Amino acid sequence: MSVHDTGTKEKKKNRRPFPKPAAIAIFWGFGLILAIVLINHHNPLADQVTENMKKVSGCVLITFTCIIFALFYDGLTTIPIELFQSRRLIWKLAKNDFKTRYAGSYLGIIWAMVQPVVTVLMYWIVFDKVFDTRSQMVAGGIDVPYVLYLTAGLVPWFYFSEAITQGTMALLEYNYLVKKVVFNISILPIIKIIAATFIHVFFVGVLLLVAVGYGYYPTVYTLQIPYYSFCLFMFVLAMSYFTCALVVFFRDLQQIISIALQIGMWATPILWDISMLSDDMKTFFKLNPLVYIVNGFRSALFEDLWFWEHFYSSTYFWIFTISLFCIGTLLFKKLRVHFADVL
Repeated sequence: MSVHDTGTKEKKKNRRPFPKPAAIAIFWGFGLILAIVLINHHNPLADQVTENMKKVSGCVLITFTCIIFALFYDGLTTIPIELFQSRRLIWKLAKNDFKTRYAGSYLGIIWAMVQPVVTVLMYWIVFDKVFDTRSQMVAGGIDVPYVLYLTAGLVPWFYFSEAITQGTMALLEYNYLVKKVVFNISILPIIKIIAATFIHVFFVGVLLLVAVGYGYYPTVYTLQIPYYSFCLFMFVLAMSYFTCALVVFFRDLQQIISIALQIGMWATPILWDISMLSDDMKTFFKLNPLVYIVNGFRSALFEDLWFWEHFYSSTYFWIFTISLFCIGTLLFKKLRVHFADVL
């Protein structure tokens, strides 16, 4: 095979699915449609001032994302293309990562499942049996078994906590691969997140069993759980590219994330109900994207609500996640040439 043929094949492999002008036009068109829908959407039950603030914030985020996409198109599309091209290798390495994580212990993978189950039981005993949180929830208009309410919040939180921790440390753990010139290191964070997803699937099954045990059988609304799990997967992936790139140069970030997770668990309505707060405080806490995920799991199980009924929350979450992904991938791409030298 000639050098010319090899170069031609390499160009075809790295070719974008759309020409740059067409891709930017499509992205801007989608952003314009979303902005029009956002401006024209009206919830008669919502406070007008709060609703206007959400519309303005949403339009600002949409404009910001579209501008970033247009200015840094080449840098933003490089990593998604690399992930797609390496999809088979990613799946293979993710399964291997999951199998080897607990290979040295007698009980193996069982340890990954025991700790979250014990945590759920501990919180249930303390908050439901000792402090009688259930009666406070009933007073607030939520009449569901507290253990189901608690588990529906803890299942996505456990996934987020495990995935962001593993995703952040991906480059450090696989430093021997980072130093290989021919290895595509952009696939390392998603490998760790997919490995964490296997445990998440198990706990979703446990959550459904708990719901059935209390008489909440799966309905058509339950089909939204994969959607909210996908939302969380994309959010963690976007965040991991940002954190895994920084932790190579700033190792203290690992400890900062650990502390942030401890605070974040209490800042997210997992053990408590957000309806207990005032309207102003609700708006502040809903800036946390995990509130959308946790409330979504509960909506899918026992509130019988579709995700599009939370229009502003859904719009905000995806705009925030896409913006974070843009920033994270640009930072990763800028710093990747220095990873091998530092590690």
